[in-house]
Amino acid sequence: MKEWLFTTDHKRIGVLYLVGSIAAFAVAGIMALLIRIELFTLGPTLTDDATNYNVWLYFHGAAMILAFLIPGLTGFLANYLVPIMIGAHDVAFPRINAFSVWLFWFAIVLALLTFVIPDPPDVMWTGYPPYSVQTSGNTAFYVFTVHLLGFSSILGAVNFLCTVIYMRAPGMGWNQLNFFVWTTVGAFVIQLIFIPVLAAAVTLVLFDKYFGTAFFSPANGGDVLLYQNLFWFYSHPAVYVILLPAVGTLMDIISTHARNPVFNYKTGVYGGIWGTVVLGSDVWVHHLYTSGMVDWLRIGMMVTTLIISVPVGLMVISLVGTLYRGSIKYTTPMLYACSCLFLILIGGLTGIPLAMTSVTLHLAETYFVMAHFHYIMGIMATFAVFAGVYNWFPKFTGRMYNESLGKLGFLFNFIGVNVTFWPLFGIGIEGMPRRYFDYAMMPQFEGTHQISTIGAVLIAVGMAITILNWVIGAIAGPKASDNPWGSKSMEWTHTTTPPGPGNFPTPPTVSEDWSPYNYGGHTAKTI
Repeated sequence: MKEWLFTTDHKRIGVLYLVGSIAAFAVAGIMALLIRIELFTLGPTLTDDATNYNVWLYFHGAAMILAFLIPGLTGFLANYLVPIMIGAHDVAFPRINAFSVWLFWFAIVLALLTFVIPDPPDVMWTGYPPYSVQTSGNTAFYVFTVHLLGFSSILGAVNFLCTVIYMRAPGMGWNQLNFFVWTTVGAFVIQLIFIPVLAAAVTLVLFDKYFGTAFFSPANGGDVLLYQNLFWFYSHPAVYVILLPAVGTLMDIISTHARNPVFNYKTGVYGGIWGTVVLGSDVWVHHLYTSGMVDWLRIGMMVTTLIISVPVGLMVISLVGTLYRGSIKYTTPMLYACSCLFLILIGGLTGIPLAMTSVTLHLAETYFVMAHFHYIMGIMATFAVFAGVYNWFPKFTGRMYNESLGKLGFLFNFIGVNVTFWPLFGIGIEGMPRRYFDYAMMPQFEGTHQISTIGAVLIAVGMAITILNWVIGAIAGPKASDNPWGSKSMEWTHTTTPPGPGNFPTPPTVSEDWSPYNYGGHTAKTI
């Protein structure tokens, strides 16, 4: 226990991130199930107190985004994989790395206190004023949780950018990095630039509520639109903090299990990843189309929102092209990775009408937005995390999971998410508003809500099978070989499974023609 509490080993810190993020995911999933059960029938189903419903919404959104997806991708996967993928023995600042993970854990504990304090926060993950200023809920809990998670992410960003820049193996050029490493660098650049803006915004909410300042409260002369601009100035780029490492994870998995090098690697990196980073900072107003923004700003942001589909499209082309003429093995991680291509397709296509100001006026605040958001980010990124856990499960446990249970869990999850969210596009177009505690004024949507709730139950079964499979595999699974997938990437070819202290038996060096994707007609000459 002491070795884990005081560890500075990036691999153990990665596992600590995984445990914390999966715990947050489990509780957030229970909240989602409560929400769906509440909506199963007209009128009160589980509770007649709308505040309880708001608390479920708050915890589900905040925990999924801030405590599961971002830490799962940039905490767990980045910590465990990036140093090994670049040939480093650890991160640049191991003690700061340890401090980051404990900040994350403190935030998790603080968030879980939501269920024991008498005045739990009920401000969604957005914390919009004036409600967050006027509510009797404990807005301070929300603000301090954001502060802890944000500070943890900033420390992680500085650490990993220094690690990738200065600690690559001798001979390793920028064009020899794994795609996942590139996407992690892009995500941490976004975190480093934009998190301080979010921290400032929620801090000012804290001042308005508890110290009587008037930054956002209209009753005191404040401007709520100022908060919304500050919030989305970070929170839309945060979508790419999740999207980029998710795509990087998928790229490495698809390349490995299709036995193909990444298609159009340089275009995907320099056009796809960095195009997304640059354009991602100029699209936030599409969240505010109906908030009274001036027309020139709405039109300008509509154009940039549509244009950002180009760099994202370049990455998708690389993903699909990597499958072309590949020798594909449909293992559990590959099933999750390939299913993400479908989820990206549905989420991406339904995002185009939402980018257009004239259409969004009719769809804003409806279930159409919620369904789109879950396809392109919530579910796709969750499946990417699951694909990553399954793919590198042998590496960090030294054991294999049960393939049959893995595929059974995948089937429940994939069918469940489509049964849950696909029907919501329809009732969204017909005008069903999201975030409503009850919909007695729209009884025609009850049947659709019931179908969606059945889908949520299927997801819950799939998630339970998945987590059970991981636990059983980690404790009693058969021992894994050093490279069970036949990967060419350094974390498989140059280390034992699981890796020992310092990662490598001897420090690796890399020749000019080495690549982590040396499949097919290339000869890997390493060391």
